Amino acid sequence: MAASACAHRSGGNGFDPAGGQVILAVQNAREWLRFCADVLQRPALADAASFRTNELRMANRDALHKAIDEVLSVLPPETVIERLEGAGIAYARMNSVAEFIDHPQLTTRDRWRHVESEAGQVRALKPPVFMEDVEPVMGRVPSLGEHTRAILEELGFDRDAVAAWKKEGAI
Repeated sequence: MAASACAHRSGGNGFDPAGGQVILAVQNAREWLRFCADVLQRPALADAASFRTNELRMANRDALHKAIDEVLSVLPPETVIERLEGAGIAYARMNSVAEFIDHPQLTTRDRWRHVESEAGQVRALKPPVFMEDVEPVMGRVPSLGEHTRAILEELGFDRDAVAAWKKEGAI
C-alpha cells in the first residue's frame, strides 16, 4: 500500500477509528509488513494473496480497506496512533474544527489576531506566510456586499447596469 494507494471512504488516505479520523501512508514493502504486524496485529495479511504486492493491494483496494477497517474502526484514535508511531508509519490525526481552533500551537506561535466586523471583534488567523519583523495587515472584515459595486465595476460592468442590478435586488 503506497501513500497514494490508501484512498478510502473518508477521502484520501484516511481511516475512521472509533471517535476520529487518522490519515496514514504506508510507503514501501517494509512498512507494509510492520503495518500488518504492529498496527493491525494481523501479520498474515501481509502475505495474503490479494495484498502481497503494491499492485495487488491497488487492484484489491476495496477488500484491503475492508480488512483495515475491521481492525481500526473499533479502536480509539489514540490506540491507532500509538501503534502507528511504534511501527514508524507516517500518519496524522484529523482535527475537528474546534480542535483546530483550540490547538495550543496556534496560541504559542502567536497566530491569532482580533479584527473588527459587523458583529464586533472576532478572532482571525494570521496569513500563513511569515516574514521576520513584518506584522501582516489585517483590517476590518467587510460587511456583506460592501465591495460588490466596486468589484463589478472593476471587472468592467457598466455603472448603470450595476445600479439596476442593485435596485432589482440581484446584488
